[in-house]
Amino acid sequence: MELKATRYDINADGVATVWLHRPHRHNAWTGRMHAEYRWIFAQLEHDPRVRVAVVTGTGDTFCVGGDSEALVGHADRGAYDDGLPAEPATPGRGVDQRLEADFAWQWALRFPVIAAVNGACAGVGMAVACFADLRFAAAGAKFTTAAPKLGLPAEYGLSFTLPRIIGLTRAADLLLSGRVVRAEEAETMGLLNAVWPESTFTGEVSAYATHLATEVSPASISATKRQLYADVLSHDVGAALGEAARLLRDMARGPEYAEGVAALREKRPPRFA
Repeated sequence: MELKATRYDINADGVATVWLHRPHRHNAWTGRMHAEYRWIFAQLEHDPRVRVAVVTGTGDTFCVGGDSEALVGHADRGAYDDGLPAEPATPGRGVDQRLEADFAWQWALRFPVIAAVNGACAGVGMAVACFADLRFAAAGAKFTTAAPKLGLPAEYGLSFTLPRIIGLTRAADLLLSGRVVRAEEAETMGLLNAVWPESTFTGEVSAYATHLATEVSPASISATKRQLYADVLSHDVGAALGEAARLLRDMARGPEYAEGVAALREKRPPRFA
């Protein structure tokens, strides 16, 4: 696919960076961007080099939500159109049918997804970030669900993700009011893992992503991520405990466990293949 609204790169450590790439429109979301975003992650999913993905925006903005020109077109037509092709790429397919919708497929990927919110994050941009596994923001970055001020409902699963991330009461605040919160307040709510100064933000995110890519067992990350979201979708603590026990038995026989124990005994960093 020819990429016009996104771009990506994979470094030597196995860290993939995906940029929402429409800086002239503050990385506003379009159907083209949506299709490209799914296509990129379908490529990353099947690339054995990739151990973690970082999603960010080109320039000083993450994503301001749906492109205003597209929103005007929806209003003029009296109908919403997501702009996706008839058969978009399907990353995360086959793990759990419930995780095949946008943007829930991010939870089905074998590697962690980090949202590096480098600036304004609104609407569908919030949804992309909330379906990431980890969220970091540059100091002062602004967040808003945006939809209430457009006469729209909570979009792209925010009514599902936000209560689970920050709790029902705070989610109601953001979803009903559409007010703007800065990164510092979003961190106190529990929406963000950390907030870093703009001057060090890129380096801090890179260091965290590199840690995941080079110092943590890929098999452990993949299994734990599957457990995490299976349990989010389940209300059966017994099933969660049983699955944890099964995975423990299976993975204790694997090469990554043997390497982890050897590294611990020898007081050195593990070397996971």
